[in-house]
Amino acid sequence: MRICVFGAGAIGGYLAGFLAHAGHDVSVVVRGAHLKAIQEGGLKVEVEGKVIHTHPKASADPATLGVQDAVLVTVKAPSLPSVAETITPLLGADTPVVFINNGIPWWYFMAHGGAMDGRRLPQMDPGDALWNTVGPARTVGGIFWPASQVPEPGYIRMVSGAGRGTTIGAPDGVVTPGMLAIKDAFDSAGLPFTIADTIRDLIWEKLAFNLSAGPMCVLTTTRVMDTHTEPALVATSRRLMAEANALIDAMGRNGRIDPERAIGINTALGHRPSILQDLMAGRPMEIDALYGVPLSLAKSLGVAMPTLEMLVALIKVRARADGLYAG
Repeated sequence: MRICVFGAGAIGGYLAGFLAHAGHDVSVVVRGAHLKAIQEGGLKVEVEGKVIHTHPKASADPATLGVQDAVLVTVKAPSLPSVAETITPLLGADTPVVFINNGIPWWYFMAHGGAMDGRRLPQMDPGDALWNTVGPARTVGGIFWPASQVPEPGYIRMVSGAGRGTTIGAPDGVVTPGMLAIKDAFDSAGLPFTIADTIRDLIWEKLAFNLSAGPMCVLTTTRVMDTHTEPALVATSRRLMAEANALIDAMGRNGRIDPERAIGINTALGHRPSILQDLMAGRPMEIDALYGVPLSLAKSLGVAMPTLEMLVALIKVRARADGLYAG
């Protein structure tokens, strides 16, 4: 299967390495030092001390890679406009495009139904560029559950176990032949994989978990477990999850999170969230996808989220001071 991973960082690089190792025709769209490292020395993926070494085709220009059977977009939200500008050469008439992203995705209200059906999210898709370029027929949502990182260019390290792996689902819940082909590819690579008919519920579940500690991690620049060493911060985590659950209810979804279970996980999680990794590396931060859009939705629905609102205001001040957020 011809699969292009658009943005082979911590998530995309992990998936690309396993898919290439399984014998699929894998290409990656990357830039900078990461591109040079993969072109010169291949892509290395470390899981539990074992390293998979592959040599996928790597380019900064999608036009050099040709039409694909599937495209996995794993870039961070601030890079999505560049995806819209350059993805067309990868797309055939039936090429599914799986957007594996954090937070609320640009396509969220596509085939949503009800009063919000077709609503646009300009913070995530300025000028409807992806909506018009990729379109509803090709769009597939995706969630990557494990945690991974890029300790050096060309090298990906899994931080937490594969667990639930990757979940995908179409906005309208329909399972297409292209999605089944992607499942077969992941299965052949030994990658945990699920197709969900209610992908939005899972998006909210993951977002609520991210909110339980992520904002505090950004402000303290520490691991998740470190934010749960003070009783006041554990209480803050509970308030954040209560606010998230209230918004999930108002949105009519079933992605509520169990606060006590999440706190139990957080207490032992020695991982820095990706948004904190971006801050520490001086990269643009996904503030809108993870925080801004949920807060906007909450405001429109009359849901109070004072704890998240205050923490996000502080995060914006810090990010603007470092030139990592212009909102």
